[in-house]
Amino acid sequence: MKRVIVVGSGASGVHFALSALRKGHAVTVLDVGRGRPPAVLGDAGFTELKQRLPDPARYFLGEEYEAVLFPGADHEYYGFPPSKTYVFSPEARLRVEARGFAPLFSFAQGGLAEAWTAGCYPLTAEELQSFPFRYDELAPHYEEVARRIGVTGAKDDLSRFFPLQENLLQPLRLDSHSELLLAAYERDKEYFAGRLRCFMGRSRVAVLSADAGGRKACTYTGRCLWGCPSGALYTPSLTLEECRRYPEFTYLSGHYVTHLNVDTARRVIGVSAEPVGGGPSRSVGGDAVVLAAGTLCSTQIYARSVQEATGEIPTLRGLMDNRQVLVPFVTLRRIGVPYEPTSYQYHQLALGIEGATAADYVHAQITTLKTALAHPIIQNVPADLRTATFLFRNVRGGLGLVNVNFADHRRETNFVTLRPGATREPPTLIIAYEPDPDEPARIARAVRTVRRALWRLGAIVPPGMSHVRPMGASVHYAGTLPMSTARGTHTLSRMGSSNFFENLYIVDGSGFPSLPAKNLTFTLMANAVRVAHEAF
Repeated sequence: MKRVIVVGSGASGVHFALSALRKGHAVTVLDVGRGRPPAVLGDAGFTELKQRLPDPARYFLGEEYEAVLFPGADHEYYGFPPSKTYVFSPEARLRVEARGFAPLFSFAQGGLAEAWTAGCYPLTAEELQSFPFRYDELAPHYEEVARRIGVTGAKDDLSRFFPLQENLLQPLRLDSHSELLLAAYERDKEYFAGRLRCFMGRSRVAVLSADAGGRKACTYTGRCLWGCPSGALYTPSLTLEECRRYPEFTYLSGHYVTHLNVDTARRVIGVSAEPVGGGPSRSVGGDAVVLAAGTLCSTQIYARSVQEATGEIPTLRGLMDNRQVLVPFVTLRRIGVPYEPTSYQYHQLALGIEGATAADYVHAQITTLKTALAHPIIQNVPADLRTATFLFRNVRGGLGLVNVNFADHRRETNFVTLRPGATREPPTLIIAYEPDPDEPARIARAVRTVRRALWRLGAIVPPGMSHVRPMGASVHYAGTLPMSTARGTHTLSRMGSSNFFENLYIVDGSGFPSLPAKNLTFTLMANAVRVAHEAF
């Protein structure tokens, strides 16, 4: 039995921890660990909440109206409600300067995936070509994660891009808008495949369509954004609770890990952590340390540890993220049709656009508007407030949003490093990112294809409302400490072990050598399970 320290309770950390516990190891998770507020009126739907809550404005917009996204917020259509404030609440010890990048961090129990939209897309063999292992080596771990969290999906035209897991659950009930779009695609598939090289089908989402493992199936309350009241929509905090059932598991919340403790041979013997509430730093010892704090935080811990061990600060190159473009649309046949508050709120359909190679594949998720924070949409309508509100109310049932995702690859111009702080002051995390020079052309081609696809489906894209999100907005960070068969200084082995520090493993996105266009969370979890099974 090994004593394993895991830093971070996000998607990769908790699935590594659970696998290690099942193998008989003792696991300690260190985490700042801000907890989710309890769900209110768990049996109530979205509309009923507004009627039953004594102060619905406070619940939906916040005591200080912190959920309001004001005009001029760079055309963002997404706003987070007060119930998700804990996910993005900052930590004073983390100091950041970024150029060309808008980073997001989480110190919540469960990490950033506490606010995800549950997209679960396995990578194909072609997309894993730059990884130091094959698809068939990862496939059993995709299966294992799918069993744990519950993933819905179907065999359809997107199966060419998403390998099928044996234990997929039946898809969720489609809302009528999504149903209309999918039916239009099914009638015209030859055009989409032949002219656009574009395919449509059901999203793979980590949401239960049937009761499983003590969790209830989706009840279609329309409260996904505010936090699923039934636990049907998977979040990593659910796996953290499962870990707590093991006597060999210890969860130390309220701790901010600063660096690794190493001996003179660069063998990791534990970590140093500062109590969030103040007080002296403490050391926690173990036989191995697993960094799963998210790419940027794990990279910071690693860089500071190199500095402590050698006196030098490394520049860790190759930072990646998925560029996202938001394309709003209106389905003309849905104008004047009431929206459906009793439905699953997030994306139920997806688009796959073929490219010349696997690296050119473009992935898009289609979300039809049901319940949401409406004001970010209204204020982006190119009209005065009264007219924009009138238009919104009359077309709401036909509104939707396509979130178009692009692949990224490692480049020397993109890096993470540290700037030392003054005496007794923490260092500053320095982040620099420059997009690929051919990115504007790739975006233009893909958006043009999405527009043509929507037109063929009976939808139009309002002029001037497509929005290129800032780099960093997708929170799919990766690439600073890549896995490789070559034994580079600041790289990882195929098993996620550091080539610089002995007994250190990294199981978050830091180790990805490339970043396909798909959401990476499912692969993060599967890879963490792979490392736990094969290296421990």
